[in-house]
Amino acid sequence: MESNTQLNERRLADAWAELHNHAHNGNPLQADANRMAFADPEFMFRRETRGIRFQLEMLKPDLGQAEQGIENTVVVYGSARFVAPDEAATQLADAEASGDTERVRRARLAVRNAGYYDLARQFAKLVADYSEHQRPADRIYICTGGGPGIMEAANRGAHDAGALNVGLNIALPHEQSGNRFISPSLSFKFHYFALRKMHFMMRAKALVAFPGGFGTLDELFEVLTLVQTKKAKPVPIVLFGTDYWKRLINFDVLVEEGTISAQDLQLFHYTDDPQEAWDLIRAFYQL
Repeated sequence: MESNTQLNERRLADAWAELHNHAHNGNPLQADANRMAFADPEFMFRRETRGIRFQLEMLKPDLGQAEQGIENTVVVYGSARFVAPDEAATQLADAEASGDTERVRRARLAVRNAGYYDLARQFAKLVADYSEHQRPADRIYICTGGGPGIMEAANRGAHDAGALNVGLNIALPHEQSGNRFISPSLSFKFHYFALRKMHFMMRAKALVAFPGGFGTLDELFEVLTLVQTKKAKPVPIVLFGTDYWKRLINFDVLVEEGTISAQDLQLFHYTDDPQEAWDLIRAFYQL
């Protein structure tokens, strides 16, 4: 039986475009009882329709990935503030020319952290190169939060190999758009952090956490908690950057204080090498 809905029809898109132009011409969108419910932003953004928005934000990325064969991912987290080595070198040269001591200090830190950008890019390329030779159902795709920094580096590594890769971006007060290395058809934007978190986990076969800030820590402990409590199946959890993670979090204190068990330390592994990170994942699944 053929569908009576053609996805390439312009009717809905034209309706939204008309509303968009109306609003941007200085005409606020007022409630309109005669406007179709699903094409009525004033109605869709009400508090009472939040549940519907949850469903839509769950469904759209799920369908989009399924239609393109994305069923297995390696999720890469890390700082949005780390830049590529060439950009860091330029920043340092400019800072040194300025003679500003504090600016030089920050630029030298950027050069050091740019090493993580390069390593994330290498790791993602290893995953993509492996998957290229697998049958579609067994391929593993890189998935990130879609932003700059380590996220960009991982998307870039997959892009270097010509592989599809996923970006799950989030709308923030300071607008963040998907980095240019995400496959355009797999660049999704979320409003709700909770739904974004679910999508990270739904297809994740491994997590690799590079040095990062609050967002990275949030996502890392989310996964650790889900696996520890058996709400999610065990997956390899790799902390990339041994010195950073051991200085930042003393997990042994949690064991000493009885807040976690000693066996919980086996939920994750440290590494400083892209190949070792990938080998840990391959060994877990006997690839």
